Amino acid sequence: MLYLVPTPIGNLEDVTLRALRILAEVDLIACEDTRTSGVFLNHYNIETQRTSFHIHNEHAKAKRLVERMQAGESIALVTDAGTPGISDPGFLLVREAIAAGIRVEALPGATAFVPALVASGLPTDRFVFEGFLPQKKGRQTRIKALIDESRTIVLYESPHRLMKLLTQLIEHLGETRQAAVGRELTKKFEEVRRGTLGELLAWYAEQPKVKGEIVVVIDGAP
Repeated sequence: MLYLVPTPIGNLEDVTLRALRILAEVDLIACEDTRTSGVFLNHYNIETQRTSFHIHNEHAKAKRLVERMQAGESIALVTDAGTPGISDPGFLLVREAIAAGIRVEALPGATAFVPALVASGLPTDRFVFEGFLPQKKGRQTRIKALIDESRTIVLYESPHRLMKLLTQLIEHLGETRQAAVGRELTKKFEEVRRGTLGELLAWYAEQPKVKGEIVVVIDGAP
């Protein structure tokens, strides 16, 4: 059995009882970073064996994890925060497990884009999740493809590239497009700032260094 277990994106209370039970019962927990996951697991006194599974070793590691599951072990996959496979490692292991006939069970739970979307004040009936845009090659092409997108658009971005993203969005979508920026969601300094792209750029241009994970929600084209 392979379990995909969401972990809190900030507030350690945002985890289900089922997730805690499974993490304590499985034979192995595959972690994006064993040190980061260790803070959460130790908080709940979960002593299950851990191994690393991240973007730099997932191809080689997936095969070995599948072999262990074929031998009868159950493994839980967790990432540093949120749901495995959503802008985090997970897809490759899921694909390999399915191909090997292993049962895959995904638990519901924390992910950053859902609270940012529903708190944005923008339409939620139809939306498109774009995750992280490429840092360099292909970035402009991806943004241009969103010009005529009528659904609400959800992006992830790092704090040090937020100004660059807002500037590029204004260039292609216009400064009057409504948007929202979610930052430090579920944490002590959680912030959801709403306005036009132009207003948001002006606001963050006046702020000290922006910190925390960023979710940008943009109104669709009229």
